[in-house]
Amino acid sequence: MQQQTITKEPLLSSPIKRLGLELAAVSEAAAIASAEWIGAGKKIEADAAATNAMRERLNHMPMEGIVVIGEGELDEAPMLYIGERLGAGDGPQVDIAVDPLEGTSLVADGLDNSLSVIALAPRGCLLHAPDTYMEKLAVGPEAAGKIDITAPISYNLKQVAKALGKDVRELTVMIQNRPRHSMAIEEIRAAGAKVALFQEGDVSCSIATAMRASSVDMFYGIGGAPEGVVSAVALHCLGGELQGRLLPENKEQADRCLLMGVKPGISLYMNDFIRSDDCLFAATGITDSMLLSGVRRTNTGFSVHTMLCTGLDKQVYFLRNHSAGSRTHLTVIS
Repeated sequence: MQQQTITKEPLLSSPIKRLGLELAAVSEAAAIASAEWIGAGKKIEADAAATNAMRERLNHMPMEGIVVIGEGELDEAPMLYIGERLGAGDGPQVDIAVDPLEGTSLVADGLDNSLSVIALAPRGCLLHAPDTYMEKLAVGPEAAGKIDITAPISYNLKQVAKALGKDVRELTVMIQNRPRHSMAIEEIRAAGAKVALFQEGDVSCSIATAMRASSVDMFYGIGGAPEGVVSAVALHCLGGELQGRLLPENKEQADRCLLMGVKPGISLYMNDFIRSDDCLFAATGITDSMLLSGVRRTNTGFSVHTMLCTGLDKQVYFLRNHSAGSRTHLTVIS
């Protein structure tokens, strides 16, 4: 995997793509704000800090944005709630999918794998759905188009192994360590594949399937729908694939799905999650993860590590901001 230092110019083309570096600054602000609460045992305060910082930065961006999937339902402030309008009011009209702090318990307990994540696309191009559970299956570029979320896991393991030129016994599947996944874990191991368990933070785990340096071959699990949408945008930029199915826990959630035009339980594919190449994804590490370093305090402020994915040119940029408000290093992975 080749790395090279680049200037800002490659990020500039469409009105939405021009927002790339500003979107990176949004996730950075949220990460820095929540980092103050790492290890403090207060996940609500950490989440509120990230949310408030993200909202403030978003409202200064030259865009007309609306949250189509986020942490809370309509009017559930201080969350970035579904239907909330953000931006300075000028610039492109965009959909926003957001999770200001993915891994609230991780930050509270001082554990790895927490991120601040956000995705943008033109108005009407991101899945509009409630904050409910979603079954998710993700793979990298080589296996894209080969998976089927309605099929048994053993079938998908064979498909991924064939696409990667591996034996099933060589595959590693990331899956959250939860009782609801016990049968899936048994099926994966019975097929001969390896299971890598994680506690929280399925965005980084699903994206890892599309990163060449990662040992993750497939991601499976039932988790939050907002994380599914932002992961799908990142994987769209990276050439991977995510499939999903909304799994509401009660009639009220099921009714909300139908109100938003998504039938619970039906298979959702990449063109359901994201219907435009003109999209952006940004994630900043709060604590260390397999993708990004966490926030570090320095003599001049904070050091942050951000991943910015662009859909138009299918690039992933890793940005390091080593001082408050001054980005000093930008690399592109090709």
